[in-house]
Amino acid sequence: MPTVHSAYPADDTAQSAESVDVSALLERGRTLSTPVLRAAVGRLAPPMDTVAAYHFGWIDAQGRPSDGDGGKAVRPALALLSAEAAGAAPEVGVPGAVAVELVHNFSLLHDDLMDGDEQRRHRDTVWKVHGPAQAILVGDALFALANEVLLEIGTVEAGRATRRLTTATRKLIDGQAQDISYEHRERVTVEECLEMEGNKTGALLACAVSIGAVLGGADDRTADTLESYGYHLGLAFQAVDDLLGIWGDPVATGKQTWSDLRQRKKSLPVVAALAAGGPASERLGELLAADAKSNDVDSFSEEEFATRAALIEEAGGREWTSQEARRQHAVAIEALSGVDMPERVRAQLVALADFVVVRKR
Repeated sequence: MPTVHSAYPADDTAQSAESVDVSALLERGRTLSTPVLRAAVGRLAPPMDTVAAYHFGWIDAQGRPSDGDGGKAVRPALALLSAEAAGAAPEVGVPGAVAVELVHNFSLLHDDLMDGDEQRRHRDTVWKVHGPAQAILVGDALFALANEVLLEIGTVEAGRATRRLTTATRKLIDGQAQDISYEHRERVTVEECLEMEGNKTGALLACAVSIGAVLGGADDRTADTLESYGYHLGLAFQAVDDLLGIWGDPVATGKQTWSDLRQRKKSLPVVAALAAGGPASERLGELLAADAKSNDVDSFSEEEFATRAALIEEAGGREWTSQEARRQHAVAIEALSGVDMPERVRAQLVALADFVVVRKR
């Protein structure tokens, strides 16, 4: 873990993104939000409280305390910085951070079941351990808790924050519906794929980076501008995730090799490769069309998945997606120029954006 300058100094002295300790920012988000998150989950009726605790990595499948990987905590870190961008203390953003985490994990529980994913964060997914019914129920309960956590604050700002969260959740669900429908289509345009990923990933990240500011009293213009940063950061984040979904190391991702190819996902590398034209693109299209008709991807050998991944790369899908991640990152950073905020907070938001795009792939 790198140790450089403090990630959140007491004064507003200008700070460069390169000097920010991103790991400290992520740890701060995790440390401040986790106790409130645990308390919220503790309200659930048994066995949902235990199932949720397993999902978050707090216990193992036998119910014993665990120090499992609870995720990178990017969203909580953004929510706390959002509050600071509005001139409030980071603690003001904690309910927003918790609400966004609850919605994010609601989506993960349902997505894992719908996608048939058996592994998340190097452990069996909830539906594999506790069954599909519990995955659905606990996901629903986490969404309800997210709204409770915000509304019980009882302020006008809490109401505004809840409206933004529910809008982001509806877009997230739209994105998942689009993602599923695209799996059954031979061709999806790059524009359709970006719209889907903007809904599925960008909307909630956009909410995370505005919700703390709203709780801190920021006006809609400030919140909307911060949302623009978060939305484009979400597209960059998803582009990197799409690369990891095909070429990521299972040890690092916690998922199977060729994960997205196994699920027939029309992710950005696939869509860009199919749109590129040329021999590799045409051969890839032929194989994917045959795959859809055979409905027998589960029987494929590793070599067959490797062939498809190689064709995607040869057609330019991998490089295009890498460039798109960098482009969306640049748009996100530019959006920050529209908000008057402490320079140290601006540097921290830039550093978090850098972290998202340069994640190991």
